Amino acid sequence: MATAKTKKIYRGTGRRKNAIAAVILKPGSGKRTINGRDFKDYFHSEVQNMIANLPFAILGNAEEWDVEVTARGGGIAGQMGAVRLGISRALVANDAEVKPALKKEGLMTRDSRAVERKKFGRKKARKHFQFSKR
Repeated sequence: MATAKTKKIYRGTGRRKNAIAAVILKPGSGKRTINGRDFKDYFHSEVQNMIANLPFAILGNAEEWDVEVTARGGGIAGQMGAVRLGISRALVANDAEVKPALKKEGLMTRDSRAVERKKFGRKKARKHFQFSKR
């Protein structure tokens, strides 16, 4: 039986609002795909693309890794935050020494903010119906 040289892969999961991103990091040439599409095609804004790739920008090793992401749920902003957290967690799975640098920038913390539910007897979560004194 032939022995194939296998490259080590690292996984990370990120969540933000209703979005979940499963990230797979492989040593490679810097190719990034999300749901089979290139990051630049998926995140239309350059700012969104930059925020999703922020862990690589901080560590300066963007060209060392190929990234495959499966993102589902939520919208573009939620998925962008989920991808960023997933990439950070996968990088820490590879090398635990990068964790303090990522934590200092706030990339290892899940953003727990979510939409507040609408309450009964009100128009929205906090907005009340108009009050008429007379």
